[in-house]
Amino acid sequence: MALQLVQVNFKARNDSVLGRFWGAALGWDVSSPEPGATSVKPVGFTWSDPAGICVDVIAVPDPETVRDRVHIELATSSASHHTELVAHLKDLGATPADIGRGDLQRTALADPEGNVFCVLSPREDYRDTGPIAAVVVDCADPRAMARFWDAAMDWTLHEVTDDRALLRSAKGVGPYLEFLRTPHLMDTRKRVHLDLVPSPGDGQAAEVTRLEALGATPADAGRGDFSWKILADPEGNEFCVLRSS
Repeated sequence: MALQLVQVNFKARNDSVLGRFWGAALGWDVSSPEPGATSVKPVGFTWSDPAGICVDVIAVPDPETVRDRVHIELATSSASHHTELVAHLKDLGATPADIGRGDLQRTALADPEGNVFCVLSPREDYRDTGPIAAVVVDCADPRAMARFWDAAMDWTLHEVTDDRALLRSAKGVGPYLEFLRTPHLMDTRKRVHLDLVPSPGDGQAAEVTRLEALGATPADAGRGDFSWKILADPEGNEFCVLRSS
């Protein structure tokens, strides 16, 4: 029994506008399966694709602009590609942002609704990830996050130190999931979270029970009777367990 990371989920004032931004930024297909929901997926994506992590944008009445614990980092293949991609993203409506790290490894930007993301300088480790190099989660204890998420998912733990933990699909494809130690971690309202799906043949209820045994806690807070289950990891980062497709 295990879970696969399939989506980064954004709350938004206007799902269509934000979805079109991310579709153009990533070069992916954009669709609206229902009012208030916009999906951004790689061309030809299927749920069983271990390399695929989609972007799902959901409209909500009041999505506060906050510095969230989760952000996306984009890959580049050369210095010129980095420069061109940053310019392209600004043309699409991205604006400069400050993530407080003060290094030259990345260019921090904010999408049209203020969600911060980064464009990385070229790195050999990320040459085959696709446009998304990593999904980064700020945390207090990367080692504790590694223990939970390594047990929760069918991904491989590549690195764990006091400063960061790094996981990737066991197939060796697609983006990385990084847990980054962050001083003065803020307990803010969360606009961005991860969506996971059980492996074929594994039931949603059984996976939720397993995750709770690992240390996850229910986090729906009476928000509605959804087809997905809302949980929080041991540091309070919310995520959703979807039904198997």
